[in-house]
Amino acid sequence: MLDRVRADIRAIKERDPASRNSFEIVMLYSGLHAIMLHRPAHFLYRHKWFFLARFLSQFARFLTGIEIHPGAKIGKGVFIDHGSGVVIGETTEIGDGCTIYQGATLGGTGKEKGKRHPTLGKNVLVGTGAKILGPFKVGDNSKIAANAVVLEEIPPDSTAVGVPARVVKQNGKRICEDLDQIHIPDPVSQELCQMRHRIDKLEKLLREQHFSHPELEVGENNAE
Repeated sequence: MLDRVRADIRAIKERDPASRNSFEIVMLYSGLHAIMLHRPAHFLYRHKWFFLARFLSQFARFLTGIEIHPGAKIGKGVFIDHGSGVVIGETTEIGDGCTIYQGATLGGTGKEKGKRHPTLGKNVLVGTGAKILGPFKVGDNSKIAANAVVLEEIPPDSTAVGVPARVVKQNGKRICEDLDQIHIPDPVSQELCQMRHRIDKLEKLLREQHFSHPELEVGENNAE
């Protein structure tokens, strides 16, 4: 267990430029606290002390704002950065060297039993607010963009973005031309544009009818 804690501290030093020293990390990093408390909770869970395991995990949630089910399997060197709002489900497996940012969810999609949460390979990065839902694997060295919703397996060395998420890069090569996470279509704006288009068509039809039936008036007064 001490070896795992040392690996977790090294991971924070390597990946967080704001970290200053080991003492500061041990005392102040909530992501490390959550993982440190998860280790004994997982030990209790594996030995079927389910109530004590869940009690310890809920205590960790109260302290850190990070909810990790005691049944989840977490490897070495895992870094939960900031961490507030992170949820990790019971059958989740997280490989060595993964990084998880605040608001991420590793969850299931229903009430089925057995394996129902994702498996992360080694060195996977899960962006802020990302949702990975279901019993599939995210391959080694893959990146999940902020706010992406992943519902199916992601190959190794890939980058996935969007809702639902799609792979846009694999092995360093772009496989999709559209990698724009800023100019996302606005569904309300699109619906208004469609309504404007239908109104224009109706007005055009009324104008055409006006030539054959002059008694019809087309204009603002008629629209009112």
